[in-house]
Amino acid sequence: MTPPSEHGSARQRRASSIVVAIDGPAASGKSSTAHWVAERLSYRHIDSGAVYRAATAATMHSQRSPEWWTDAIVLASAASIALRERGDSFEPVFAGVPMEDMIRGLDVTQNVSRVARMPAVRLWVNDKVRAAADGFDVVADGRDIGTVVFPDADLKIFLVADSWERARRRLTQRLSRRPTDAEIAVETELLVQRDARDAMQTMQAKDAVLIDTTYLTQEEQVERIVALAQAVTQRASDTSPR
Repeated sequence: MTPPSEHGSARQRRASSIVVAIDGPAASGKSSTAHWVAERLSYRHIDSGAVYRAATAATMHSQRSPEWWTDAIVLASAASIALRERGDSFEPVFAGVPMEDMIRGLDVTQNVSRVARMPAVRLWVNDKVRAAADGFDVVADGRDIGTVVFPDADLKIFLVADSWERARRRLTQRLSRRPTDAEIAVETELLVQRDARDAMQTMQAKDAVLIDTTYLTQEEQVERIVALAQAVTQRASDTSPR
């Protein structure tokens, strides 16, 4: 059997495939929701945010301070990053080494917005995401997904939630306990600042379905998106040549 390529899969490529694009501000639950939706639909999941984080983590090894980073420095540092298939998702690897632990650190979180604003880096990430999705049914989440990466996506979702609730969810995941109000207040301020930095890369597509998850459980929002995706798939099936 021929081994899979960097973006390979045991699944058969299709001439016509479905793309579900999920966007939204930081800590809106894009990635975890997208992964669950992909699992329910038996699609592939692609997290573009993980690629930006991987590029940031790789550049952290540079001798230069982040304020001196340029597109060229980041791209040179990230040259050995690849997307490796893991189940029905992808994980960034650096020179063959998984980066999951590296990309979730606080230093990466604090600097990933800087990297994501670099035009050449954004083009590089978008190319990797498109290559991974090529010919497969996918759920992709992250920056510019519905506006730039997949402007013709079959279904576009834009997740929003109150900043306090996003902060609470993020801290609960990070700390594995119930955060205090004081901790949430600090995290909320950080998220508000990041929203401002990310504004140009977190635009809602005009044809995106807006879902406010402030008072929804993750299961409820997943069910809603799965139902929308199934309706899109059914319409595609009804209009396809027989």
